[in-house]
Amino acid sequence: MAALMIKQQGCGFLRVLLLLLGVSVVCTVALGTGSHRLDHRNHKHRHPGHSSLHKHRQRTGKEGQVLHRSKRGWVWNQFFVIEEYTGPDPVLVGRLHSDVDSGDGNIKYILSGEGAGTIFVIDDRTGNIHATKTLDREEQAQYTLTAQAVARDTNKPLEPPSEFIVKVQDINDNPPEFLHGPYHARVPEMSNVGTSVIQVTATDADDPTYGNSARLVYSILQGQPYFSVEPQTGIIRTALPNMDREARQEYDVVIQAKDMGGHMGGLSGTTEVRITLTDVNDNPPKFPQSVYTMSVSEDKVPGEEVGRLKAKDPDLEENGLVAYRLIDGDGMNVFELTTDSETREAVIKLKKHVDYETKRSYSLKVEGSNPHIDSRFLTWGPYKDEATIKISVEDADEPPVFIAPSYTYEVEENALPGTVVGRVHAKDTDAANNPVSYMIPRETQAWHNISVSAIEIGGHHQDAKVRVNIKVKDVNDNPPELASNNEVLMCETVLPGKVIETVSALDKDEMDHRQHFSFSLAPEVAHNHNFSLTDSRDSTASIYVLRKGFSRLTQDVYFLPIEINDNGFPPMSSTNTLTIRVCSCDSKDTILSCNVEPYVLPAGLSTGALIAILACIVILLAIVVLFVALRRQKKEPLIVFEEEDIRENIITYDDEGGGEEDTEAFDIATLQNPDGANGFLPRKDIKPELQFPLRPGMGRPAANSVDVDDFIKTRIADADSDPTAPPYDSIQIYGYEGRGSLAGSLSSLESVTTESDLDYDYLQSWGPRFKKLADLYGTKDCSFNDVDDAEDS
Repeated sequence: MAALMIKQQGCGFLRVLLLLLGVSVVCTVALGTGSHRLDHRNHKHRHPGHSSLHKHRQRTGKEGQVLHRSKRGWVWNQFFVIEEYTGPDPVLVGRLHSDVDSGDGNIKYILSGEGAGTIFVIDDRTGNIHATKTLDREEQAQYTLTAQAVARDTNKPLEPPSEFIVKVQDINDNPPEFLHGPYHARVPEMSNVGTSVIQVTATDADDPTYGNSARLVYSILQGQPYFSVEPQTGIIRTALPNMDREARQEYDVVIQAKDMGGHMGGLSGTTEVRITLTDVNDNPPKFPQSVYTMSVSEDKVPGEEVGRLKAKDPDLEENGLVAYRLIDGDGMNVFELTTDSETREAVIKLKKHVDYETKRSYSLKVEGSNPHIDSRFLTWGPYKDEATIKISVEDADEPPVFIAPSYTYEVEENALPGTVVGRVHAKDTDAANNPVSYMIPRETQAWHNISVSAIEIGGHHQDAKVRVNIKVKDVNDNPPELASNNEVLMCETVLPGKVIETVSALDKDEMDHRQHFSFSLAPEVAHNHNFSLTDSRDSTASIYVLRKGFSRLTQDVYFLPIEINDNGFPPMSSTNTLTIRVCSCDSKDTILSCNVEPYVLPAGLSTGALIAILACIVILLAIVVLFVALRRQKKEPLIVFEEEDIRENIITYDDEGGGEEDTEAFDIATLQNPDGANGFLPRKDIKPELQFPLRPGMGRPAANSVDVDDFIKTRIADADSDPTAPPYDSIQIYGYEGRGSLAGSLSSLESVTTESDLDYDYLQSWGPRFKKLADLYGTKDCSFNDVDDAEDS
């Protein structure tokens, strides 16, 4: 303990003892008439700017007396209280004591300032200062207090007030936090090892100036071996070369920040970092096929599309753009290549006409390349690919071609009709080389222009020319036709009387202004019940619906023949067919569909369909009932037995049998059927009148006969000769085994006389229900009488 004390006669001392951690430093303040001393235990050094040394000046008086002068000085360091203290007793911060305190209780100590009376309390007699509440440095780091000693009875100050500071000492009670997480970062693929990705930063609310509570160390918990983090700065860097975006694009990295310098016992916090690899042009384009086949018809016109192809590039945006061009082939002058701006496909189009008869196939070579190349990856190239296109020309049916584009012939003016003027020749250029017919189209030229010269017979042979225009007068030699061949579309829900179409006609002949067309239905459909026709007498006619209930399922197309007359001279007429198609419409008669397509049957069925289904169900039920009845008839017995005869009877008796030869122990009559003994048995498979009683001539032993052998033989003879015997095999069981039977006994009575290796002692543990068996079989020397008793039970 270091202590500095300055004393004067007649002066008192106020000492404040702050006890912390067992270390004490004594600081003394000289205040005129007294000295204040603060003993605090927590510091081994003195705060800069606060000195505990007091400069003294010595002055010699007249009588040689040495006079001492003390300069006032405050010596207070920072005093600490540990935060988050959770002990059972209040924390002792320090102790106030004045040298004038003689211990008689006349001195009262007073504490004021921040937290006085609530957080910090003082014992006014002893001067002990305690902290009554748990302190949190993150809420308030220090408290300024004032201590004073006063007289208890008068409250007059005995010492000047002394001010001191209590500082809350930090402990590691706050984990690091990433205030800006989670993070998202991007880094180019194929980056070099050590490329910076992002820096993450954590904060710690603990005091960074005290200890290691706020000294953070970063580490990576998830994301190896692809990324690493610098322990001190939190900078994340790439750790593997050649990370390919096309193989994996995103990585989830977990970073941990731990205080206490990363040592054991430190608190930690984590954050997630989603790292996305951005694209670079590190992949060349590639055609999926090396050879593509296409075809084009010879009747296609230039500009029409022939086919498409596309090179694949896994890179994105401009790194994945592919430019196409034709680089070779015998069809470079016949075809051209463009690029679809939306699909980025190479489009092959026809540039010139192709002729199947001239050339039937072409070959092209296409190149696809990246227009944007990254210089860092030039060695990975070349960034282009090639493919071959083979185009075949398909034959089309083309019109015949005249040998010459035009013909000019001369004919004498006086040529007779039928004179040959000239010949024209055309041929079919198709591979089939079909024959060609010739005709002169009529009605093609209504006027002919000729020049007529008039030459004077005498004189100077002067001539005059005149232009003669000859009009070819039209003859009504063409029948009228419907103006349109389009189908008429009609809704299924159309109502009777509705006009579904107004038809008109055309005529290749010239028509007089008074001439008009007349319409009527053909005779074969004049009385149909579906449609009618009304001539409007203005060269048009209206088609009406006569009924309702049209259905596409029943008939979707109707053909209506219409006769058209042009009323010319001579009159010409023709029969034209109007096609009417039934369509499905909505409630506003808007046509929805008229295509011929499979229909789904409606949920409701017609009456005929329901009757047919019900008839099938009834027939199936009748078959099932008949089958069940036949099965029951087969299973029922043919002979009616009473109830007591068809059940098993157990007869219990206490007598011991005498063997097969013992015929006195029982009455043979018990083996006979009491009903059969008195008459014949009724049968169910024949009518009652066909049942025959037993013939009286057949011998039958008496009921009291004891000859079992004779009895059995008699019963067999009766069964063989009885015409009413059941027509099936039957098994009849008797209790007589017969004389001299070679079969051994099936009884278990003899098994007790043989030596057995079986151990039945376990029956003793099976409970009371098996006690009898346990007594019989539990010991090997059981008696024969015990076995009989077991059988009787």
